[in-house]
Amino acid sequence: MELKHPQFDRITIDPEKCFGKPCIRGMRMPVASILSYLSAGMTVDEILREWPELEREDIYQALAYAAWVMEERVLPLAPQTESVGV
Repeated sequence: MELKHPQFDRITIDPEKCFGKPCIRGMRMPVASILSYLSAGMTVDEILREWPELEREDIYQALAYAAWVMEERVLPLAPQTESVGV
C-alpha cells in the first residue's frame, strides 16, 4: 500500500519498498539517497544524468520534504562527555 504525503505529491512511502523509507514517486529511490548525493557534492544535473528516470522537481521536492521533516521533529542529543587523554 503506497501512501503519498498530501503536501509532497512526489514523495511516497510503501512498506514493501526500501523498508518503508520515503521514496521518489514510488520508485526505489529513497529521499535519503538524494540528500546523500547532494551532500557528497553531486549537482542536480549530475544526479539527473545518472538517474534519467528522475525529474528536477523530484530532487527539489526531496529537499523540501527533508526540510519539513527537520522542522517537525526535534531529536534530543545525548550530552557529550570529555575524554581525558592518558
